[in-house]
Amino acid sequence: MNWNIIYYVLGRLVVAEAVVLCIPFFMALYGQEESAPAFAVSILICVMMGTALRMHGRSGNEQLTMREGAAITGLGWMLATFLGMLPYLLSGSLGCLDGLFESISGFTGTGATVMTSIETQPFSVLFWRMMTHWFGGLGIIVIFIALLPQAGQSTIYMYNAETTGPTRDRVLPRLREMTRSLFTMYMVFTMTACLIYLGCGLSFLDAIAHAMSTLGTGGFSLYDDNAMHFDNPALESWMTFFMILAGGNFGLYYRVWKKGPRVLKNNTEFKAYLGILAAAMFFITWNLVDAMGMTPSEAFRYASFQVGSLSTTGFVSADFDQWPAFSKGILMMLMVSGGCAGSTASGIKVSRVVLLAKNAWAVVHQKLSPRRVIRARMNGVEVDNAILLRVGQFFFLYIFCIVLWALLLTFDGIGAFDAIGISVTTLGNVGPAFGIAGATCTFAGLSDFTKSILCIEMLLGRLELFTLLVMLSPEFWKIRHRW
Repeated sequence: MNWNIIYYVLGRLVVAEAVVLCIPFFMALYGQEESAPAFAVSILICVMMGTALRMHGRSGNEQLTMREGAAITGLGWMLATFLGMLPYLLSGSLGCLDGLFESISGFTGTGATVMTSIETQPFSVLFWRMMTHWFGGLGIIVIFIALLPQAGQSTIYMYNAETTGPTRDRVLPRLREMTRSLFTMYMVFTMTACLIYLGCGLSFLDAIAHAMSTLGTGGFSLYDDNAMHFDNPALESWMTFFMILAGGNFGLYYRVWKKGPRVLKNNTEFKAYLGILAAAMFFITWNLVDAMGMTPSEAFRYASFQVGSLSTTGFVSADFDQWPAFSKGILMMLMVSGGCAGSTASGIKVSRVVLLAKNAWAVVHQKLSPRRVIRARMNGVEVDNAILLRVGQFFFLYIFCIVLWALLLTFDGIGAFDAIGISVTTLGNVGPAFGIAGATCTFAGLSDFTKSILCIEMLLGRLELFTLLVMLSPEFWKIRHRW
């Protein structure tokens, strides 16, 4: 393990976080808020830690290996979330564990909160919450590579360790050029959402904060009752659109921009993604009309918003915990599947769901016709068996983690259904669940043990399990093994 390059890159990452913290710091100064000293001390700690790390490391001409890339990504996320906790702790908004939980929930785009009264918090602290969504949504490492020069092209290992999906779909040959294109697109989408939210009647600060949360697929709001606070059908429609947009593949959007909409016709995952959401909206709308007596327009309004939200973001426009069991079952399935590969959403990813379904279909047909060879195809291209194997392994590990964490939660006295819902929503980085962590509840009442293990689960879900799990292997840290 080349610790020199790891220290150096982590030092740059920490200093970059200090720069980002200056935004809420100046907001606190302008608003004469009591949180200003907390941000000042947080910035100072970040600068000192970043400087110390850079002094102990060096960039040199060394090239990163897969192992250093994974270590930088895993340790970088741990450092960023720990330092992101400082404003909550130093301002007195939250304690140490609760602050860490809020920071991890923000950066991972989970949106689960332990704040019992959001509206009483200083605005600078709330804006920092929304910023963690936005920077963590596209990815700390992706934005870092896009904006700052790194140690050559070997940073592809850092990129691969953070990005999501069964394959690494690079839209441009040069990594830094690609990440800059993705970041630019991310900026454009966010500003477009902000302008539209302004047109729907929101103030500028409300609009930019909720635009960051929407495109980062986070779900944090400036208000205790989340999106229900606005009770604005036009705003909810646009939020649904941008939540669904953020759940799509940003690399695909870049190709659409360069080659036109015809690219969408050949993309299996995006068509499946829209098909799944449309089917979920239809069935939940029908269920709400049939079981709760809603009008079709009212039912579709709430169903479409929550389908778009719980598959990606975690905003709440209605107390879906009171909906029929059938609708809640569909919502839980959406939490598991998540968005597309290369999106700001988490979950298993629609591409893996499609490949699992195609592979299962092929196995069934081979049982009926043993001599028949059927291959799974995505985007008109045959999928290699090695990829299918990795997809199966990931699916098994993902479901195993849901069951394991649910079991740990029941050990802490949480009911079985509530435990499964909490495990699904934290591993899928969605936010609200059902029961004690439902649409109108927070995670504040959970024990320290439960909050601690959920912090781990949120990081596992955001980095797709393997990046953190591989760091538990003793061989990963041995110098004599080169990856």
